[in-house]
Amino acid sequence: MALSGVDYLVIGAYLLAITAFGSWFARYQKTSRDYFLTDRSVPWWAICFTIVATETSTLTFIGVPAQTFTGNMTFLQLAAGYIIGRILVSVLFIPAYFRGELFTSYELLYRRFGSRVRTLSAGIFLFTRSLADGIRLYTAALVVATVTQVPVTWVVVVLGVAMIVFTMRGGVSAVIWTDVVQMFIYMIGAGAVAVALLGRIDGGWSDVVRAGSETARFVWLDTRLTLSVPYTVWAGLIGGVALTLSTHGTDQFLVQRLLSARSQRDASRGLVLSGFVVFVQFVLFLLVGVMLYTYYQQVPLPRPLRTNDEILPLFVVSELTGGLAGFIVAAIIAAALSPSLNAMAATTVRDFYLPYVNPSADQRTEMRVSKQTTAAWGAVQLAVAIGAQFLASSVLNAGLAVLSLASGPVLGAFLLGTLAPSVRERDAFNGMLAGLVVLLTVWLLAPVAFPWYVAIGSVTTCVVAVGSRQLTRRAAL
Repeated sequence: MALSGVDYLVIGAYLLAITAFGSWFARYQKTSRDYFLTDRSVPWWAICFTIVATETSTLTFIGVPAQTFTGNMTFLQLAAGYIIGRILVSVLFIPAYFRGELFTSYELLYRRFGSRVRTLSAGIFLFTRSLADGIRLYTAALVVATVTQVPVTWVVVVLGVAMIVFTMRGGVSAVIWTDVVQMFIYMIGAGAVAVALLGRIDGGWSDVVRAGSETARFVWLDTRLTLSVPYTVWAGLIGGVALTLSTHGTDQFLVQRLLSARSQRDASRGLVLSGFVVFVQFVLFLLVGVMLYTYYQQVPLPRPLRTNDEILPLFVVSELTGGLAGFIVAAIIAAALSPSLNAMAATTVRDFYLPYVNPSADQRTEMRVSKQTTAAWGAVQLAVAIGAQFLASSVLNAGLAVLSLASGPVLGAFLLGTLAPSVRERDAFNGMLAGLVVLLTVWLLAPVAFPWYVAIGSVTTCVVAVGSRQLTRRAAL
């Protein structure tokens, strides 16, 4: 079964509307402060919604239901760690971000340690975000390609161009307020899928409970102490907290949202509340996965799955009619189009271009370079998305692993800057290099699941940096 003309009209109208909506903010982008921080005018509730939308990509929309379609709900252990991590970010990092005028999180590292630590951290961010968000764009394209039978590469180009246009023109204001709209769109979409599934399952919700209980799909707690399993209570609490400290406390993609808040209190309030919203949202997506499993025990699959991530889009295109399939596809696209391009441009301009290339650039030049780098990073993510179609693993695990792999050393540097006042730039830089080497070794040689990567990298960075400082002190005696 294929999409109808009404479905294509809904998808096309959504893409045009979201591009126009984002571009509308171009009239307010007069300075780099407007372009990168919205002149710090965003209320706490919008901070909450933009963080939820930013964190909840297409990886969530199609990857999380696939977890319970084939497994269980142990993913929730990681989501519990996310809540605790947010509380720690609001205590450890947010107060420092609101002391003075910061455009990027890495400028805080420059104030504390100097240029080398900032440059390494900013470079890691640009590299990992290019990979992770390229995968994120690919997952949206995969959904559209599955339901339209258009080649993935062409879908990547169309979605990528729309993403570049509204981000380049509207700046972070376009990104944040589009996020607010898109969060409600994809949540309504997820709810519509759940209702449609329940209406098609013989026995309704009671049969979902029966099937899920008999196959242990409602199991959410795994107390095994093993580093090779990604979703255990230990990986969730330790790895989830560390990952959140990294992504929400040091990664410019999300820190930029916090820096755009009206006040420190608004930033903290929106951040912590977003953790609970995300947890509830994950419960919904995991239940959708159990419903999909139950439904396809009663009805044969329309065709064999190439990957488990295809299960939700396959249901959408096979079973939903009357424009509803088009709306669900638009909701999945909405989950993808929360781009990091503006955050990457801010990092490029503030942490590389102004310090090293043109320190005396005026506002006109800075705005021109900002928009050029936005487009350039969009092209990079397009290239990554095209290459991501050759991945063999789950797109959810691949996306989270990319973010986790190099984020640990950056988190270590921020923790050192906050909690270890005696550590100097050379010590922190050496610790970060050691953290990268250890993580690369673990990734290549050890059977360690991705939730542990950030914790391993940050602990290594801190231990080596503190040790380096102690050796320096002894040598000076």
